[in-house]
Amino acid sequence: MMIAFDHTTSAQRVLFGSGRAAEHAAAAIEGLGAQRVLLVSSGTAARAADEIAARLPVAARIGEAVQHVPIENARAAVELAKANEADAVLAVGGGSAIGLAKIVARDTGIPFVAVPTTFAGSEATSIWGLTEDGRKVTGVDERVLPRAVVYDAELSRSLPAGLAMASGLNAVAHAVDGFWAPKADPINAALSAEGLRALIPGLRGLAADPDDLDARERVLYGAYLAAVGFASAGSGMHHKICHVLGGAYGLSHSEMHAIVLPYVTEFNAPAAPAAAERVSEALGLGTQGGGSAAAGLYRLRSELGVVDSLAELGLAEGDVPEAARLACEAIPPSNPRPFTVADVETIISRARLGEPVKE
Repeated sequence: MMIAFDHTTSAQRVLFGSGRAAEHAAAAIEGLGAQRVLLVSSGTAARAADEIAARLPVAARIGEAVQHVPIENARAAVELAKANEADAVLAVGGGSAIGLAKIVARDTGIPFVAVPTTFAGSEATSIWGLTEDGRKVTGVDERVLPRAVVYDAELSRSLPAGLAMASGLNAVAHAVDGFWAPKADPINAALSAEGLRALIPGLRGLAADPDDLDARERVLYGAYLAAVGFASAGSGMHHKICHVLGGAYGLSHSEMHAIVLPYVTEFNAPAAPAAAERVSEALGLGTQGGGSAAAGLYRLRSELGVVDSLAELGLAEGDVPEAARLACEAIPPSNPRPFTVADVETIISRARLGEPVKE
């Protein structure tokens, strides 16, 4: 068998330890030599942000980040960083806080440290996103990759149970979509597969006992591996559909990913049997592949108690045709299975209704 690929791994410091977020954040900032930090946080992470701020040279703070990073908020954050002569930006929170900090890093050139409180995985990628006039635009820029990431499983306790499960399934989506993304290769496939082997039992353990710190650590570790694989592979069909749904219709980020994933897997799995086998194996279904992978992801979402349909998140039936058209403009032509607007409309329609996925 001939193997040939072109893989890039970005350098990033990772500090992992439960109960050590403030200590590790201070060490990361000290390592950068920063003296004037812009601290960005989201509402659920306020307490953690306060504890971390007490150990940092904070020059300015943003206390409420908005999901999908509206361009007006991004511009205001960049101006705040410049006005306060910030020499580093530190984000404490989920994808909203980290996404906003990424734009600050991109547009000012200052280094970035991330302290994630969810399992979203944005902290491990050089992908940025902005929403303007109802359209979410994404890009890749090495300046937005955090120089250091501080992982503390204790911080995820601030998440409501349903959101924690949805956030973990967002990480699962990174792993699965990475198998057929434009730059998928054996290295990021291995990262994604190992990420799933930690994520799925970790999420099941966390659902059974929210106080299980070992399960939280497994989910956080798996989320990081999945995100690193995704960062190298790029965005596939699943993420392009979700970018459109999030930017145009303001759907809740993690829950949307959790809902859409089984239907994209159902569509792509017949043309990507090796990927389907990896997903099935991680779900504890052996190597049955195909429909087993998609149906297993559908059952996992239900098992974890995440909402069932995009309609529950606010997507109207009349939104589906336009959403499909916009998504088709963004989905990579390298998708393992050829697709039409009608195919994508079917995927979104089924996700809107939460229809069962057959074996």
